[in-house]
Amino acid sequence: MFIGDGAKLVRDAFQLAKEKSPCIIFIDEIDAIGTKRFDSEVSGDREVQRTMLELLNQLDGFSSDDRIKVIAATNRADILDPALMRSGRLDRKIEFPHPTEEARARILQIHSRKMNVHPDVNFEELARSTDDFNGAQLKAVCVEAGMLALRRDATEVCVCVCV
Repeated sequence: MFIGDGAKLVRDAFQLAKEKSPCIIFIDEIDAIGTKRFDSEVSGDREVQRTMLELLNQLDGFSSDDRIKVIAATNRADILDPALMRSGRLDRKIEFPHPTEEARARILQIHSRKMNVHPDVNFEELARSTDDFNGAQLKAVCVEAGMLALRRDATEVCVCVCV
C-alpha cells in the first residue's frame, strides 16, 4: 500500500455507499485503523492515522443520511480512539460477553461435530478449562485438535493418548 491509499479506499467505499444506498458499510477489525492516536515518526503509523482521519471525516458527513448505516466490529474496544465513538459516528456499542460454561461446551461440540471424536472426550470438562475463551478461540481449539490428530496419524480426536 502506498501513502494515501488507505484514505482513498475509505473515500471510495463511502462514495460507493452513496451511489448504492440504502446500504450498510461493515468494517471488521476496526482496531486495525482506529487505534488511539499518538505521535510517531514511522510512516506506516502515519498512514494508519491518515486513514482513520479520513474515516472520521466520512462518518461526520454521513450523519444526515439515514439510508446508509455504518457498523464496525472489534475484539479490542479498549484500544479504539475515543473520537470514533462520539455522537453521530459509531455512537452505539453492543458487547457480546464470553459464553457461559454450558455454551462453551455446546460450541466445542458444534465445531467438532464433523470430526471423529473419541468417546472419552468430556466437553463439559473442556468447557470448564476454557473460562475466558470466546467462540472463535473455541473453534481454534477444535481445529488445532484436528490438526494434532492428523499429525499423529490418529483416527480420532482425543484429549488422551489415542491410537
